[in-house]
Amino acid sequence: MATGKTDKALQGAGKLQDRARGVMAPVARRLWTIHREGYDRLPASGPAILCPNHISFLDSAFLMLTVPRRISFVGKAEYMDSWKTRYVFPALGMIPIDRAGGDASSSALEAAERVLQRGELFGIFPEGTRSRDGFLYKGHTGAARLAMKIGCPIFPVGVVGTDKIQPPDAKLPKVRQECWIRIGAPVRPERYRSRGDDRRVLRQMTDEVLFEIRELTGQAYRDVYATKPVKAAAEGAAVGSVGVTGIPGLVVADELAAG
Repeated sequence: MATGKTDKALQGAGKLQDRARGVMAPVARRLWTIHREGYDRLPASGPAILCPNHISFLDSAFLMLTVPRRISFVGKAEYMDSWKTRYVFPALGMIPIDRAGGDASSSALEAAERVLQRGELFGIFPEGTRSRDGFLYKGHTGAARLAMKIGCPIFPVGVVGTDKIQPPDAKLPKVRQECWIRIGAPVRPERYRSRGDDRRVLRQMTDEVLFEIRELTGQAYRDVYATKPVKAAAEGAAVGSVGVTGIPGLVVADELAAG
């Protein structure tokens, strides 16, 4: 990947996202019923991190189309290898991240910080990857780390029903379906600063975000990472009752999402 293309891709959302929202949002409303709850909680200006659960390829697209402000997400760098997505996804707000780690992943973290420092919204899936079985999995601490460094709130987001519109292995979405996007009360870093700056604090903050997501979605919770092998995930303890389950599918590298 050329350096110039990489630098441009790391800028986050821009004017093209504004235009795309204006064109695509009305189309999406005709194709699907997207119920929105709690959007009045989002600040009209200033930085904020949105942390949704991740059950479908459509989660970030629907969130981008329904929030009133620019929002950038991290997405796997493999999208930059295809001519179909190389230019469109970054223009729509995707920040590519190399899952191999190292300097490439650090660049994505720095790009996320710049987005927040500009006073914009940044979205990150704390589970790190899509849940293929409907459970809510243990969150990585990247969002908490960013919130503590920038001093901005984290908004838990509960997404329900997008897995019915486009299941994990489906190539195309089903139309005339409905889904819900619920934005919860913010988790603010100020409450945690007095406890020190270490991994335990980041874990506590992340666990609070995941608890709030579970309240919004009704998902059962497994206290293991979704990125662990399936057998290990199956052995995790399920907490809570299973409720009604419901543009890129995003995977976060270790430097951004280390637990």
